Amino acid sequence: MESTTRPFSTYIRYLQAIGFTALLLYAGKTLFVPLFFGLLIAIILYPVCKWLENHGWKKPIAISACLLIVTIVFASILWLLIWQINIFLTDVPQILSKIDKTVQLLQQWMNTHLGVATNIHNTWNSNFTGSLGTMLQATVETSISTLFTAFLIPVYSALFLYHRKVLVRYLQLITPFESQIKLATILQQTIHTYYNFIKGMVLVYLIVGVLNSIGLYALGVQNAILFGMLCAVMTIIPYIGIFVSALLPISIIWIQTGNIWYPLGVIAIFSFVQYLEANVIFPKVVGTQLQVSTLAMLIAVIVGGIIWGMAGMVLFIPFVAILKIISDHIEQWKPINLLLARK
Repeated sequence: MESTTRPFSTYIRYLQAIGFTALLLYAGKTLFVPLFFGLLIAIILYPVCKWLENHGWKKPIAISACLLIVTIVFASILWLLIWQINIFLTDVPQILSKIDKTVQLLQQWMNTHLGVATNIHNTWNSNFTGSLGTMLQATVETSISTLFTAFLIPVYSALFLYHRKVLVRYLQLITPFESQIKLATILQQTIHTYYNFIKGMVLVYLIVGVLNSIGLYALGVQNAILFGMLCAVMTIIPYIGIFVSALLPISIIWIQTGNIWYPLGVIAIFSFVQYLEANVIFPKVVGTQLQVSTLAMLIAVIVGGIIWGMAGMVLFIPFVAILKIISDHIEQWKPINLLLARK
């Protein structure tokens, strides 16, 4: 009797712990999202920071140099996006005019062929005008929140890098003595894996963005650099990002040309580039992957989106990968490893 109730009570405790953790993460989104982004960036920057310190740089100067490099990279990407968005905004009136004409033609076709007397045109105008203020307000609120988070992330990264020995010592103190060697191996493997992975992925995104932009430019798509780079960056969200980001250039070129072959051409370009990315570029540039199963990554993306929104869709992939690395070295976690590992 005892052998049957103990496992059941254990499962109940596991479910309670999972539920409490999910509730805590959801309620503490404002704290945890910039905190974990800062931790992830600190893990990536640690090898560079350590190399600078080994070459005579003082710790604060080495940390500042690493953060400066990251800031320059992100500022360059932001400048490129703003430049392309400004170009895109000049075309917005023309695009809206074509949408307006398309809606009028659709209304005429429905009245003529279906006998349906609708007023889609006026409904479109009123809905667009009414929702514009709400969209602008939401954009301003989101921008303020994003700026606040963007300010906290480098602060957390600097603090993690500066106090890394204290944090590692804390982990050692709460880890059983017989698992000290495993802890050191897990930390080293996590840092090494993520540094090489992120370094390779940055190059992959750059190559994919350039190929997307060249293909869209050859097809005659306006703002090809914006759409090409946007679709490349959105591939950070596995299997979902490319489909979501492709909708915008497909819709724009269809509205601009009115020819179905152009959207099909965009789909063909993105499909070909994604094939190259998955089968040629990624294996050659990145080499070893995170070795996490597709199912585990999809679940991580969905759960992360439910708990933290877009930030969770990005952050929960490293969480699952780190959990997989930990389960590689802990015998009791082998069932979890079986579910997470890529076969």
